[in-house]
Amino acid sequence: MTASNSGLARLLRPQSIAIVGGGAWCHNVIKTCESIGFEGDIWPVHPTKAEVAGRPAFPSIDALPKAPDASFLGVNRYTTIECLSALSKRGAGGAVCFASGFAEATAELSDGADLQAQLLNAAGSMTVLGPNCYGLLNYLDGVALWPDQHGGERVESGVVIITQSSNIAINLTMQNRALPIAYMVTPGNQAQTDIAEIGMELLLDPRVTALGLHIEGISDIRSLERLSKLAHQLGKPICALKIGTSEQAQLASVSHTASLAGSHTGARALLKRLGIAQPQDLGTFLELLKIWHVAGPLKSSQIASASCSGGEASLMADLGQSEGVSYPPLNQRQTTALRATLGPKVALANPLDYHTYIWADQTAMRATFSALFGAELGMGIVVLDFPRPDRCTLADWDIALKAIIQTAKDSSVPVAVLASLPDTLPEDIARTLLNEGVIPLTGMDHALRAIALAQAQAFDASPVLEPAPPTNTRVFSEDEAKASLANFGLKVPRSCVVTTPQNMEQAAQSLSAPWVLKGTGLAHKSEAGAVKVGLNTPDALQTAARHMNCTTYLVEEMVQGAIIELLVAVTLDPAHGYVLTLGAGGTQTELLNDTASLLLPVYKTDVADALGTLRCAPVLDGYRGSPAIDRTALWRAIDAVQTYVIAHHGQIQEVEINPMMCTPNSAIAVDALIVQGDMP
Repeated sequence: MTASNSGLARLLRPQSIAIVGGGAWCHNVIKTCESIGFEGDIWPVHPTKAEVAGRPAFPSIDALPKAPDASFLGVNRYTTIECLSALSKRGAGGAVCFASGFAEATAELSDGADLQAQLLNAAGSMTVLGPNCYGLLNYLDGVALWPDQHGGERVESGVVIITQSSNIAINLTMQNRALPIAYMVTPGNQAQTDIAEIGMELLLDPRVTALGLHIEGISDIRSLERLSKLAHQLGKPICALKIGTSEQAQLASVSHTASLAGSHTGARALLKRLGIAQPQDLGTFLELLKIWHVAGPLKSSQIASASCSGGEASLMADLGQSEGVSYPPLNQRQTTALRATLGPKVALANPLDYHTYIWADQTAMRATFSALFGAELGMGIVVLDFPRPDRCTLADWDIALKAIIQTAKDSSVPVAVLASLPDTLPEDIARTLLNEGVIPLTGMDHALRAIALAQAQAFDASPVLEPAPPTNTRVFSEDEAKASLANFGLKVPRSCVVTTPQNMEQAAQSLSAPWVLKGTGLAHKSEAGAVKVGLNTPDALQTAARHMNCTTYLVEEMVQGAIIELLVAVTLDPAHGYVLTLGAGGTQTELLNDTASLLLPVYKTDVADALGTLRCAPVLDGYRGSPAIDRTALWRAIDAVQTYVIAHHGQIQEVEINPMMCTPNSAIAVDALIVQGDMP
C-alpha cells in the first residue's frame, strides 16, 4: 500500500499512541483503544498523575520512549499549542486536537484566529487533525483515537466516512444497516489537513471500497479535484452529503467549523463536475455506500423488482418513478421463463408480484428470480420484510434467503434484498446477506434514491476557474455591457443611445423598424414601465419616451421570430468558482425557476447536457411542429460570455443575459448586465 503522506499515514495507522491529559475524555480514549484491540503502545502523558486509566503516565512528551505515531491532545487550547510544539520537535507522526476555541469561535473569542495561526506554527510539518474534532476510528487495524462511545466493530474491508461533525460521526457508527465502516474520521476545522487530503490517503488502502463525505464547507477546490481524480483512477466512488442549503444551515456551519459554506448551487455544480454523487439525506448516504461496497458502481439505474405482494409492487413502481429509477418491460425470454415457473394466474410485469404460489418453494423462487434478473439490468431486487425475531418464526424466510443467495451467486447483475422499512431487516440477517454478496437494503425510499445515484459518475478533469472576488465593483449600463460582450463575439441588436425624446427621429433613421425603446439607468426596466416594444414610427418612439421619465434612452432593432427566451448568467460564488446558469428567461425567470448550473470553464457537450435537463428542453428542439432553435448559435453566445469572464478573471462579479432570444438561425442578447470591478 502506498502512502501519499507519511505523517498522515502514521496518524491513521499508528503503532504507538500518546494520550496527553488526564480528564474523562483521555480516559475514554485509552479504554476505546483497549476495547477495539489496539496492539501497539499506549502512553498516557500527564505532568502530575502517576497513572491514567490504569496505565503508568509519563510526565512530559519529552519523557516518552520515542516519538509517537499518533497523539490525542485532550487539553485546553493553550496547552494544545505547547504540546504540538513538543511533539513536532520530537518527530511525531500526527496529532488529534480535541480542543475548541480556535477559528470556529472567532465570533465569540477575539483570539481564536490568532490561536489557530499559532497552532499551525507550532505543528510545523507534523500532521494535525482538527482542531475541534473527535479524531478517528480505524476499524481495520483496531485504532481508536476517540474520546466517546461508538457503535462500530472491527472489519476486514469497508467504506470510509469523513465528516466535519463529530456528533454525526458518532450517530453513523451506531447504524444497524450492516454497512461495514473501515475508517471514520472527523477533521474539525481542517486548519491544516483537509477532507480531501485525508480521503486520498485512505482511498489508497486496498481494503477500502468507497468514500462518503459529509461536507459543511469546501476549503480547497484544487485538493478536492485531486481527490476525485484519484478516486476515478482507483475505481472507488465518492458521494458527498453537502449541507448548507438554507440560510440557517449556512450560519450554523460558519459558527461551527469556520468553513465558508458558499452557495448550495455552486457546491452542487462543483461536486457534479467532479463525478461525486450527492445524496440529500443520511439514510440514502448509507444505502449508497452499502451498494458500492458490495457491487461497486452500477451500470445503470434500470432495475427489476420481485415481491409476493401487489401492494409492495405498486409502492416500488410509484417510488421508482419519483426517485429516478426505471423498470424496463419484460422481454420475451423473461416472459417465457417466468410463465413456466409461475403458471397462468400471475400477471407478468416489472415490478413483479409473484403472489404466494411459490412461497417456501426454494427451487421455484430461485428460478423466478433468475428469470427476472436479466443481464441488461443495473440491479435485481427482491422485496422482503422479515418478522420480528423476538415474537415470530423465520423458518419460511430462511428458505427465501437461500433462494436469493443462490440466485446472486449465478447472476450477472448485483442482487439485493430490500426491506420496505429500516425496521424489518434484522442486522444479523443483513450481515449474512452482505457476506454472501447480496446487498441488504433498508427502506424503499432511501434504497431507490441510492440506486438512482449509484452509477459511475462522469468526471471532468479540467480544473474549474477558481473564485477571485473583485473590489470596487460597478454596474455597467446596458449598452456598455452589450458592447463589451459583443467584442467577444456575442450577437446583440443594432442600437443607439438617445439623450432626449426630440432626437428619436434621427435614431429611427439609422435603425430598421420595428424598434424597442428602453429607459436607461434602471435595474428592473420592465417593472418600471421603461420598456416599450413593437414601435414602428418616430412619433411612437417620442411618445413612449415622454412617458418613461428618464434622462437617456436606448433604441434597438426589435428581434423577431424568437422561439424561446433563455437566461444565460455567470455569477461569482466565492467558495466554488464561477457558476454558469442556463434556464428559462424573460420576465418569468423567477416564476418558472427552470435552470441548470455548471462551473466554468464549460464545453459544448456540457452545455447540451445541461440544456437537456430543463423542463423547457422540448421547446428547444421543436415542440408540436414548431421549428427548433439554432443550438450552434446558442453555444457560440454562451461561449462568448464565458470567454469574456475568463479574460476578466478576478474582475467579474456577475454577467447576465436575460433574455437571450433564440430563433431558428440566431441567438441574440436583447438585455445584458455586467457587474465588474478591480482585481483583488
